[in-house]
Amino acid sequence: MSLESVRQFFAEHAPEIAIIELPQSTATVELAARAHGVTPGQIAKTLSLKVKDEVVLIVTRGDARLDNRKLKATLGAKARMLSVDEVINWTGHPVGGVCPFGLENPLRVYCDVSLRSFDEVLPAAGAIHSAVRISPQRMAELTAAKWVDVCDPR
Repeated sequence: MSLESVRQFFAEHAPEIAIIELPQSTATVELAARAHGVTPGQIAKTLSLKVKDEVVLIVTRGDARLDNRKLKATLGAKARMLSVDEVINWTGHPVGGVCPFGLENPLRVYCDVSLRSFDEVLPAAGAIHSAVRISPQRMAELTAAKWVDVCDPR
């Protein structure tokens, strides 16, 4: 169970971080921002991409868009979004609940510099109704993420 793998991840690596579970869906940036009372930018969306033969995760601010030119220059090849089934198989999380924590498979994680606009962001926590409040820096540390600039300038 995806939420359980995230729960286990935080129990082992950051027990001070609590998972927030809500009764309503937070599966989209708009729904999550409304439910948590934050701006869409504060929602940390996790995108699952395939670059050549590698699946990677890119965490961006919720209102950012990937810049394909920057992405290709940074990762060395064109990327494509994973299908719903591929997302579940690779991450163990459902679409709308994907996060860089408690993954089914070890995946390289990248955090876009756009996240640094906020002291605190809210990534999902493995389910369409769960999230955590975390600083972008702490999220990057916990996931061994590399900082990249792959989004359109804001």
